[in-house]
Amino acid sequence: MFFSAPTRPHRRRFRPAGAAALALGLAAVTGCSGDSGADDDTVKVGLVASLSGTYEPVGTELRDGFKLYLETHGNKLGGRKVELIVADEGDGPPTAVPAATKLVKKDKVDVLTGLVGGGSVNAVLPLIQQAKIPFLGSNARPPVKDIEYVWTTSFLSDEPGRAIAPYIKEKVDGPVYAIGPDYQGGYDELRGFTDEFKRVKGKLANPDGKTTWTPFPKTTNFMPYFAEIAKTDAKAVYCFYAGKAAIDFAKQYAQSDIADLPLYTAFVTEGSVLQAQGAAAKDIYSVLNYAADLDNEANRTFAADWTAEHDTQPTTYAMASYDAAAVLDKAIADAAKDGDVTPQTINKAIAGLGQIDSPRGAWEFGDKAHSPVQTWYLRQVRPDGSQLANVMVQDLATLGS
Repeated sequence: MFFSAPTRPHRRRFRPAGAAALALGLAAVTGCSGDSGADDDTVKVGLVASLSGTYEPVGTELRDGFKLYLETHGNKLGGRKVELIVADEGDGPPTAVPAATKLVKKDKVDVLTGLVGGGSVNAVLPLIQQAKIPFLGSNARPPVKDIEYVWTTSFLSDEPGRAIAPYIKEKVDGPVYAIGPDYQGGYDELRGFTDEFKRVKGKLANPDGKTTWTPFPKTTNFMPYFAEIAKTDAKAVYCFYAGKAAIDFAKQYAQSDIADLPLYTAFVTEGSVLQAQGAAAKDIYSVLNYAADLDNEANRTFAADWTAEHDTQPTTYAMASYDAAAVLDKAIADAAKDGDVTPQTINKAIAGLGQIDSPRGAWEFGDKAHSPVQTWYLRQVRPDGSQLANVMVQDLATLGS
């Protein structure tokens, strides 16, 4: 059912994109929070992403991935014009909640998408559940109890660590040090790794046998943490960082006394941060649900269009948001066949979509958590022509629920 990329992906030349300029339709704001806020020909989509703060690089790609789908699909979803309203999530709940509240209660969007942080997701969920509109997240999120209106095109936050832990146990002869940021996303990401690593009989090098947490978002100097790691018997390091923190971590790691220890990561080298990290990122391993060099037709199209627009390789952030638009495209079209297009009918249609043809390979929503059942890949930063890139090494696991 699911398509895997070859372990030795083929390179190809990107084709130019035939994308039109983004021209978003405008809608009249009508109805209450439980009904469609657009007219019969327009769907209103609210996108909340970090356009400032630590995770600005991530939020920008969520926004641009969604826009790319619109640009390359006639600026329509399900055959209807789209009014896309973008709001800034900032660094978490204090800014994410007001942004989402405005979109739902004032702008009366039909669907909400985006959200970078797991803490932001948890904080916004009561609003979603009260308004009864679909939330189609396009970045990692924690598990939630009430999933009726909650979906993600990305993954559950504990899955990267779960996917790579058995591989690290097999490859590393000795204890592994675990470190990550002190907030919800960090807790989930590292819990996935440590729980699975212990399950397969791996040992943590951390003195107390628990993950070391770095204050978020204020930690910019990781050298004291690296000095502590050097005092242990660690044979490798596993971490999760993204955005600006990932740049600081990778560059300082390469200059530290533990630079020779293999570094396994979730997200550290993903996106525009790789260029900023430069040579410091070379040889870093990462686990992700996407690699820009996956060899399938959907990815050839997506990667070519993205590269033509942005002059850089696409990322999992852009891909997941692109897929969010693709999901809405199909769901809105299906809802229209059955009658009125409302938040409730869109949500019902999402539940019945089945398999999605994606740049990452085919996937579908699981019934238990409404997250993708998908393949996870091991990548390594290696030279790709004159630049460094996250090159796919092998499949790791299929996870999702």
